[in-house]
Amino acid sequence: MDTRIQFRIDEETKRLAQLMAESQGRTLSDACRELAESLAEEQRKTMSHNVWLTEQINAAFDKFDDGKANFIVHDDAKALMEARKQKIRNRDKS
Repeated sequence: MDTRIQFRIDEETKRLAQLMAESQGRTLSDACRELAESLAEEQRKTMSHNVWLTEQINAAFDKFDDGKANFIVHDDAKALMEARKQKIRNRDKS
């Protein structure tokens, strides 16, 4: 079921927006609909990412609670990360 959205803008803004939409071969209504659909799609992606992130965090805490977490000393983690970065840099030069 479709819904109707109404909002108020000044006449000059409407006129200019209509001119731009028409120059692109669409109506102002089409442009507004496309914007709303684009915003909705962005929100879907954000919500999906938030679900994924929550799952990852919960899995990490479960691993910790089960005693299966592997902690790395800060200096060792920095060295590992630098080695990975260097490997990528070297690969890019090939």
